[in-house]
Amino acid sequence: MRRLPLTLLAMWSAASLAGTETSMDTETGLATWQTETAGIQVRLTQISPDQARGFYQARGFSPEAAERYAAECVFMTVVRNVGDAPIRYRLADWRYEPAGQPPRAIRSKAQWERIWKRQGVPESARIAFAWAQIPATQTYAPGDWNQGMTSYSVPRGGAFTLRFVWRADGKQHSGKLEQVRCTDENA
Repeated sequence: MRRLPLTLLAMWSAASLAGTETSMDTETGLATWQTETAGIQVRLTQISPDQARGFYQARGFSPEAAERYAAECVFMTVVRNVGDAPIRYRLADWRYEPAGQPPRAIRSKAQWERIWKRQGVPESARIAFAWAQIPATQTYAPGDWNQGMTSYSVPRGGAFTLRFVWRADGKQHSGKLEQVRCTDENA
């Protein structure tokens, strides 16, 4: 489990108990958005374009293919069960809303796989990519969590709202992270 630096923890600002909290890592300048509601915690932390490029080039992506992913708005996504009952989500149910635009689905691993095959990305690199993404569906017992990357087609510095959906105790729930911002090229 990754521990947050004290400088990051000291900078949390809560909009409301069930609202979006934001923080900034003073060493990297990368921001995090987090919310906790009805037994789930969802956190998005910016991944800079250079981090995305380096991560995938080190796993066998060509510079051009790595750039295709780095051109997206990329986040480390953490989902945690903070409640007393199992929770289940399907990424296909989640939507993001860029400012002033209609909701969009998050690009699936299958959609990325088609892009990578067209670009000639080697199979070993495609497998590494798939393993680094947040799972498409997941069930968590109380206390369980997982993380992986998600990407959004939003311009550098652009903002969006993430609307996420999960099930617990036989009921569907929804939540949101508001005013999430993409990094700029110099992050």
